[in-house]
Amino acid sequence: MGKNSSEMDEYVLVFSSSLLKQIGNFQGLSSDVNKYLDVILDPKNHQFIKRKEVETNPEYKQLIPYVIFHHDRKVFTYRRGKLLAEKRLTGNYSIGIGGHISVNDPNLFGTTYEQGLQREINEEIDLQSNYTGGVGGLINDDTNDVGKVHFGVVHIFSLDQPLIMPKEKSINETGFWSIEALKQNIEKFENWSKICINGLESLLK
Repeated sequence: MGKNSSEMDEYVLVFSSSLLKQIGNFQGLSSDVNKYLDVILDPKNHQFIKRKEVETNPEYKQLIPYVIFHHDRKVFTYRRGKLLAEKRLTGNYSIGIGGHISVNDPNLFGTTYEQGLQREINEEIDLQSNYTGGVGGLINDDTNDVGKVHFGVVHIFSLDQPLIMPKEKSINETGFWSIEALKQNIEKFENWSKICINGLESLLK
């Protein structure tokens, strides 16, 4: 899929798609965070598998932190460029920053998860503002090939100042957009961003 060998050989956190059905399958955005994460993050219910073995295998869901940054009701927005590892998203606009949970980021949602989340942010952007943040919701989207193999944890970061600079060359046309502008241009965005844009009013509370 155009990804380099080191990315595809990385061991990433996954859980069985059948587990999601057992908990209660949903499509789109869910605010019932603890109901799902308490089960998914139980060590007996997840494992680390080579990324290349699960990227096109809908029997597994890869857990993805998806961070939305906002200031004064305007949301950080960018366009995914040609150097993006996930070629299926190239050219789409996005409001989320994040990536896979690596085998090197074990104790999830403890100190090392926070370190892993910060690592993902630091790899992609230069965040030059203080912020407060937390988990706002979960994303499941089985309407396309990318969504069928990923499961999103939506983090909401409220910035003191709208100061973000891209680090990766795959992050282009950056800016802060109003909710109204996002909704008016929603067809330009990747599916996960579309889902979050439609739920922004509740996510940003």
